[in-house]
Amino acid sequence: MAANPQPQSRTIPTVKLLIDGRFVESKAREWRDVVNPATQEVLARVPMCGPDEIDRAVKSAAQAFKAWRSTPIAARARIMLKLQELVRRDMKKIAAVLTDEQGKTLPDAEGDVFRGLEVVEHACSIGTLTLGEFAENVAGNVDTYFIRQPLGVCAMITPWNFPMAIPSWKLLPALVCGNTCVIKPAQDTPLSTFNLVRTLVDAGVPKGVLNIVTGFGSKVGGPLTEHPDIRAVSLTGSTEVGRIVGTSAAKSFKHCSLELGGKNPMIVLDDANLDLAIDGG
Repeated sequence: MAANPQPQSRTIPTVKLLIDGRFVESKAREWRDVVNPATQEVLARVPMCGPDEIDRAVKSAAQAFKAWRSTPIAARARIMLKLQELVRRDMKKIAAVLTDEQGKTLPDAEGDVFRGLEVVEHACSIGTLTLGEFAENVAGNVDTYFIRQPLGVCAMITPWNFPMAIPSWKLLPALVCGNTCVIKPAQDTPLSTFNLVRTLVDAGVPKGVLNIVTGFGSKVGGPLTEHPDIRAVSLTGSTEVGRIVGTSAAKSFKHCSLELGGKNPMIVLDDANLDLAIDGG
């Protein structure tokens, strides 16, 4: 299958970063095309972020954590409800972008978006799920109690196959609990995650609470897991990468959540252009 020629007059958009509450153009030296797998049309160009941009995103989240953790949980939950309203309003448009970059049929893409929205109700109920406990007189003149508090800055690394649902599952509960986040979507399907992040900003997430950086896992995911201001890491990916991330996080005792491997086979049809697939990564 030959790649479709791009119209000479068409300007290919670039994926922006969200750092400290601002959508900014990356200063990356290396960029990667986001390609429609059905037509080979280049949809956008995504930056391979450098260490400085990653550090700025993490430090922005660390600074924002001080105020965000003190924001009443009901106020944080209201932002999630606003997000749900906005995503439902723009469901068709968001699903169409997901289909273009990921290749799912439109009904499957809408299901991906909806599965992300399903976690909103759970996230909004977290206020009643995060209660502490108290035990009186467990020993002579000794009482015990524990309280649940947000961890701090969380790094989220997400895959290409569910670019709306999986980021939603990671981000929304973490944000409602009072954490701040830096998310790195898959470099092949960043547009859907960008739509989610932009909608969260429109819903009222304050400056610095949520940041997005892009690039290859080894160049961006690695520095995120090693950054001293990151307190927790969540990865959905391969078992091989999970071993690397888990080992890196353990060195500084970061909380680490890993969803690894997979059970779904890939079906390659007789008319598949394997040379193109191999060349394109």
